[in-house]
Amino acid sequence: MRFIRSLLLLIFFAVFTIPYATACFFAFPFMRADNRYWMAVGWCRVTLAVVRVLNGIRYEVQGMENLPRGPAVLLSKHQSAWETVAFPALMPRPLCYVFKRELLYVPFFGWTLGMLKMIHIDRKEGKNAFASVTRQGARRMSEGAWVIMFPEGTRTPTGKQGKYKTGGARFAVATGAVVVPIAHNAGRVWPRNSFTKYPGIVTVSIGKPIDTTGLTPDEVNTRVETWIEAEMRRIDPAAYGVEQNTPAAARI
Repeated sequence: MRFIRSLLLLIFFAVFTIPYATACFFAFPFMRADNRYWMAVGWCRVTLAVVRVLNGIRYEVQGMENLPRGPAVLLSKHQSAWETVAFPALMPRPLCYVFKRELLYVPFFGWTLGMLKMIHIDRKEGKNAFASVTRQGARRMSEGAWVIMFPEGTRTPTGKQGKYKTGGARFAVATGAVVVPIAHNAGRVWPRNSFTKYPGIVTVSIGKPIDTTGLTPDEVNTRVETWIEAEMRRIDPAAYGVEQNTPAAARI
């Protein structure tokens, strides 16, 4: 049954995503940048509703009160494709993802992405690539958006820890923005490189902002890693061999 439901989800993506992206591509030139973003987020919201009904994947969010009012860099655990889809729908402000410039050349999808004012990185620029990301990110934050990055770079299996890279911390220090660490256990229901999706509740935990003033990127990165990995063992103790009862939060 899980296989069938996962197959139906794949069919949904094929049937829904292509016409939605096409509609965005043709509508975006006539819309303001912020309206473009929220139209694209509509796809994320529909997807969350579909996986809830079709695959039994729900979520709960803890710590929404920790989100700041000003510029911020969100640094999140990366286990799944779920958080990439869910975060734009969950956050009250537009999010700017950092992606490879090559994606801009993908027909329709890339063209649409290019009109969303995300942050693209051209690795051919070498050492200048980070300076470009900093300029783009600072501009986006001045317009009211938050920048989001995954310090581990790639998706890590449930119960595992990847190497936390300092790119997000360097960016936050360079722009003077606070850092918001985020932990979640989406890998439980939507494992990386897995066709099958599993029913369950994703717990998303948002930590208190970390003021980067006077800190080095390494110090910021260490604080982010320490908080996220400790929080992972609280919200998903079984994955780390820890026996602990986790208080329930409002479930959606």
